[in-house]
Amino acid sequence: MGWIIAIIVGGIAGWLASMVMNRDASMGIFLNIVVGIIGSVIGNVIAGFVGIGGSIQEFSLTGLIIAVVGAVVLLGIINLVQRGRVR
Repeated sequence: MGWIIAIIVGGIAGWLASMVMNRDASMGIFLNIVVGIIGSVIGNVIAGFVGIGGSIQEFSLTGLIIAVVGAVVLLGIINLVQRGRVR
């Protein structure tokens, strides 16, 4: 059951992060879920240094915020990498 919640919360976190980073038009639902789940891992690493914990396998507001912050960081890194390429 935890994986289903992680997919749903990851999708929401990825969608919110794509809205913040103005990438919503270029991402579909699958990429939103992937970015949200990977962002959750990144967010938990960042939050671990600060001493805050949260998981997206059990829905909580703290876990959602951590996942969104991690997804925004991930999308920021992707934007930096893509900006260096010739389009």
